[in-house]
Amino acid sequence: MRNLRPKKHLGQHFLKDPAIADRIVAQLSAGPEEEVVEIGPGEGILTAGLLARYPRLKMVEVDDAAVGLLRRRFELAEGQLIHADVLKWDWQSGLQPDSYLIGNLPYNISSPFFFRLLEHLPLVRQGVFMVQQEVAARICAAHGSKTYGILSVLLGACFERHYLFDVPPSAFRPPPRVMSAVLRLERKPGLPGVQPDKLKQLVKMAFNQRRKQLKNALKGLVIPDFEGKEKLLQLRAEQLSVADFIWLARQLEQS
Repeated sequence: MRNLRPKKHLGQHFLKDPAIADRIVAQLSAGPEEEVVEIGPGEGILTAGLLARYPRLKMVEVDDAAVGLLRRRFELAEGQLIHADVLKWDWQSGLQPDSYLIGNLPYNISSPFFFRLLEHLPLVRQGVFMVQQEVAARICAAHGSKTYGILSVLLGACFERHYLFDVPPSAFRPPPRVMSAVLRLERKPGLPGVQPDKLKQLVKMAFNQRRKQLKNALKGLVIPDFEGKEKLLQLRAEQLSVADFIWLARQLEQS
């Protein structure tokens, strides 16, 4: 069966190494009866291993040609393959609570995808994703590092983040110019207890001017008095831990 021709506008780089595909699939800890959804199956290199473990696997694929190939390559039940753009897809009606997501994400949608995921926290229990190495490092970064940023905090507030392993360009067709990496996100038992929009606003303001002290970066926000306020506001965004940002967002909610 002929392979797909990669489309640049979709950011397609198809994984071609079966051993790496098996290793990615093995990172998912879902049981056989759990809701598992593959994002962007493409030519189906992960799909084969996933279907063997999860016969009720669902897939979301935007590419017309890929949808046709997947239907020819696998015997799929009605509703298993969803022809849609995952960034526009209705997650609320398409996912069950506590679903498991997996996928090789195109580089050009990775950040928008993770912001979309954050909007639907109760629906996602665990996710295993391959992304650009730089994005994986940024997501999993600890405070104090140069790669620590908005996604580090927002995802870190809700998920345990695990940087698993790197994938070289030679594992893809066509090979990208950068390294890729696989990470796993596991939703924390207790969510932050702060309004997501309030936390997002705070974190974005802080990191949009990351070289400035918080007292300057957060101008425009009414920050209530609290013990240690002056010392905290002398710090820069990268110096605050995820827990610090959550705590500060709670103070803002009370103002």
